[in-house]
Amino acid sequence: MGSNMAECHPVAFRWPLKAKLNGAKLIHVDPRFTRTSAVADLHVPIRAGSDIAFLGGLINYVVNSGRWNSDPFFKEFVVNYTNAATIINKDFKDTEELEGVFSGLNTFSEPASWPYNGNQGRYDPASWGYERDPKAPGPVTADLIARRAGPPFDDLVRSLKPGPAHKDPTLQNPQCVFQILKRHFSRYTPEMVEQICGSPKDKFIQVAEALLANSGRDRTSAFAYAVAWTQHTYGVQMISCCALLQLLLGNIGRPGAGVMALRGHAAIQGSTDVPTLYHSIHGYMNAPSALRPHESLRAYMAAETTPTSYYGNTPKFLVSYLKSMYGEAATVENDFGYDWHPKILGDHSHIASFSAMADGKIKGMVCVGQNPATSLNGGATRGALRQLKWLVVKDNWLTETATHWYLGPEVKSGAVKIGDIQTEVFFFPSTQIAEYDGSFTNTQRMLQWHSFATKAPGDCRTDTWFYHNLAKRMKRLYAASTASRDQGWKNLLWEFDPGPGETPLYPGEPSARKILREINGYVTATPEQHLKGFGELKDDGSTTCASWIYCGAFPAWDQNLTARRTPDPPGVPGAHLAWGWAWPANRRVMYNRASADLKGNPWSERKRWVWWDPTFVNPPDPKTGVKPPHGKWVGYDVPDFAATKAPDAQPKPDGIGLDALSGTQPFIMRADGRGWLFVPAGLVDGPLPTHYEPHESPVQNLLYPKHQMSPVHKVWAAGKPYNQLAVVGDPKFPYVITTYRLTEHYLAGAMSRWLPWLSELQPELFIEMGKGLAQEKGIKNLDLVIISSPRGHIRAKALVTDRIGVLNVAGKQIHHVGMPWHWGWMGLSTGDVVNDLTSWVGDPNVSIHEGKAFVCNVERA
Repeated sequence: MGSNMAECHPVAFRWPLKAKLNGAKLIHVDPRFTRTSAVADLHVPIRAGSDIAFLGGLINYVVNSGRWNSDPFFKEFVVNYTNAATIINKDFKDTEELEGVFSGLNTFSEPASWPYNGNQGRYDPASWGYERDPKAPGPVTADLIARRAGPPFDDLVRSLKPGPAHKDPTLQNPQCVFQILKRHFSRYTPEMVEQICGSPKDKFIQVAEALLANSGRDRTSAFAYAVAWTQHTYGVQMISCCALLQLLLGNIGRPGAGVMALRGHAAIQGSTDVPTLYHSIHGYMNAPSALRPHESLRAYMAAETTPTSYYGNTPKFLVSYLKSMYGEAATVENDFGYDWHPKILGDHSHIASFSAMADGKIKGMVCVGQNPATSLNGGATRGALRQLKWLVVKDNWLTETATHWYLGPEVKSGAVKIGDIQTEVFFFPSTQIAEYDGSFTNTQRMLQWHSFATKAPGDCRTDTWFYHNLAKRMKRLYAASTASRDQGWKNLLWEFDPGPGETPLYPGEPSARKILREINGYVTATPEQHLKGFGELKDDGSTTCASWIYCGAFPAWDQNLTARRTPDPPGVPGAHLAWGWAWPANRRVMYNRASADLKGNPWSERKRWVWWDPTFVNPPDPKTGVKPPHGKWVGYDVPDFAATKAPDAQPKPDGIGLDALSGTQPFIMRADGRGWLFVPAGLVDGPLPTHYEPHESPVQNLLYPKHQMSPVHKVWAAGKPYNQLAVVGDPKFPYVITTYRLTEHYLAGAMSRWLPWLSELQPELFIEMGKGLAQEKGIKNLDLVIISSPRGHIRAKALVTDRIGVLNVAGKQIHHVGMPWHWGWMGLSTGDVVNDLTSWVGDPNVSIHEGKAFVCNVERA
């Protein structure tokens, strides 16, 4: 679901096909019948944007099925490994009680400091929490912050521990998670799914029965999704809904199970791990924010540390990161330079930034490896770019972003005069991937080293060269400054020039291995002593590590584990642990303690993965010489658990981190050690997935008529002429449109439309439409058509097909159309910009746009 894996991730798709050859059943739920559908056992059509209704229907079907209620495996997994038994705050009210919203909804006004957050409303999640006993007596967090306690910061972390949560293992308490969940999804029946999604009832039931038949002790099922699940105003909740379903089926933490995010680029995973994101620093720690209680180092730790999970080690991750930023200048006395670290003001994501740019609030932009002139609401984006004083573009070719000021459609039409654009544009030619050393992190979280193959032509330079030399120049510019705001730059640790024996590929090129060492971490006093894993990190400044999740990838200068390429022998079960290196700690299945039962035994021989070996003889403690008891977690993978914690181990009364969890709590990154069916904290749009319509929809919300769309989703530039939005059922825009990718082209086309072979294979832009719509509009195959939305219009050739068509939704015949979005005006193959049709609306958790479900009109040109 949410993916055309065969065409958009063809290399990865060989594994589902291998599974099918071994007898697995392959199901594709998608608005279009694609090459993925063609090799699937079952294709189920669905209206774009209605996936939560479909998944919610599966949840309702599963928990009311005879198979789920009669097989003891499911109850054992759900009661012990999820929060199904936990009692929720008595003040919590569900959408079923409040006609489409959760308790805690209130209005929201943007802060004056940064009025570009886009929020339409906000939830106060206080009522979503667990019902708890009082906290244990002990030091008060505020007092520890005030007297600057630590390092070590264990007392601060311990002060954050809440009281024990109430539970009902019988799952009968009406306020327990399981009963709330059952009521929440009770109206998501097969008949309702058919009405909302347009998916035939009989096919929906086939999917539900297939999942039930292929889940349990001996069998597991996996979901794979891509951006057709993320690019919605409730995209995070779609994925959360799938995770909820998989937890109910016992399909998390086990081999052949899980929820696989299919990344569309060789290192997209890496670009969020070592982030190019505004809201996080390395290893998914939240960026310090002026809008959160992040006033000081300890205040940040108190706000961001989950004391009863592995995140209880956050002070160690953070201090090691700050040492990576500021080196010797980061000391205990100055809180490791925390006050020098930049703080965000709010939402600085793509659309928020371009909305601010359109208002003249952003003066300059460095654009590397991105082509926003063909991106979200293209007309508005290009208008924003024209407000800049300066623009730097670094890319392989002259992209649409580099040339919008003289070749953009607004300029070509005469609507904008070149002389009126005051932006100074700089272009830096970039290398290709085979022209330098570095690493990819793929969709499996696996780092794989790639080596230089050939020199780049002319003045092309790597991205690392660009940022390395820019940083060195910035440090020189700030060197004489005495302003407090500039101390971060003055003290920035930046030592990546090649060392003895290293020959730079290009003049001024940094050492890729030194960068990897900085990410991996080392002992601060002896940088040549690399860290072997994040268990070695300290909160006193004695360790330096940029990204805790990558710690262990480069344990010694001559041990680059990301460069390994040794597969497991044929026929030997395993996880290919000697091929590359996967974070965290080289484990390939996260939360894999859940692959064993309460006693630590595999759920079945067929699904054996990680298990407890009570006979394993552990070596003595190297510091104390004390011999620990026998027993260790072993298996085909690196166990995602405390290695010697026995299944019957109990939490330590004053324990923090893993010491606060028992031997049967496998989800060690969650505060209660359990998978969350109900999300008490962390999501801003509700603790349970709920069906809402896309912002632009041809139909009313059948489940919650009083709340058409998410009450807290984001809209930027609301009411402005460049972001007009259609009303529900707008007769001017009656058709659902979704955008998609082709195998032959890549993203906005800057890496593919310049290649003659690929341009010949997919030479021009098209719109895929059903035969019924084509007949209704008098459109023949290959006719030129005009596609319009409230933001603009484009031209494309018609591809009239049976692969996409009409769905019966809420008693209405709804036509679907689809368009690839790879084109622009540069390159060998050119075409109109499909993203000119999209809008600036998005998900409230991560601010991603809604590009997979909006409305349009189609007319013969």
